[in-house]
Amino acid sequence: MYTDITLDHFKSPRNVGIIEDADGVGSAGDPNCGDYLIIYIKVENGFVSDIKFQVHGCCGAIASSSMTTVLAKGKPLMAAYTISNKDIMEALGGLPEEKEHCSLLGAVALKKAIANYASKLKKSQ
Repeated sequence: MYTDITLDHFKSPRNVGIIEDADGVGSAGDPNCGDYLIIYIKVENGFVSDIKFQVHGCCGAIASSSMTTVLAKGKPLMAAYTISNKDIMEALGGLPEEKEHCSLLGAVALKKAIANYASKLKKSQ
């Protein structure tokens, strides 16, 4: 059974969309056979100034992706980088055991987006 918070993020996901000129992009999952998430970030002065996502998946995947963006937006990059699947599940008030894997999508895609940003930054220096 999903919590009210999870259902709210499923029915009204936050930060859905694409950032065309994203500073970093990360993905997780498998687009061919299941849940798949892409996260886009904008970075200003070391903070996640904007974050958007696109997801294909179930209620747990959509809610987890939405909550990931809420937890990361406005945070320093390193604080955003440390957001774990447990943090996402706790913020949602938990997920059914068979849907806990959905919270990994957000944590993995966010880390990849930040790593993508860092690699671009390194190349430009």
